Amino acid sequence: LIELLKEQGASVDYNDPYVAQTHQQREHDLKMKSKPLSEAMLKSYDLVLVATDHSDYDYQWIVNNANLIVDTRNATASCKSGRKKIVRA
Repeated sequence: LIELLKEQGASVDYNDPYVAQTHQQREHDLKMKSKPLSEAMLKSYDLVLVATDHSDYDYQWIVNNANLIVDTRNATASCKSGRKKIVRA
């Protein structure tokens, strides 16, 4: 997903509590480090893509602070507010 987004000109960061930095896998070598989540960080992005549904995340907090969410895992299903800015994919 990251490579596809970058190919289209997107500026991409990621956060994953279990993957501090990316490692080369087959022909993929992203050379990226996980960015810490903050209100300011979330608000600075055009959208937040949820590609994994770790239980460590407070999805309501993420929705409250993001401009737009594309949720590929239905991780935001229990969020009560901010539903209009969630797109399920």
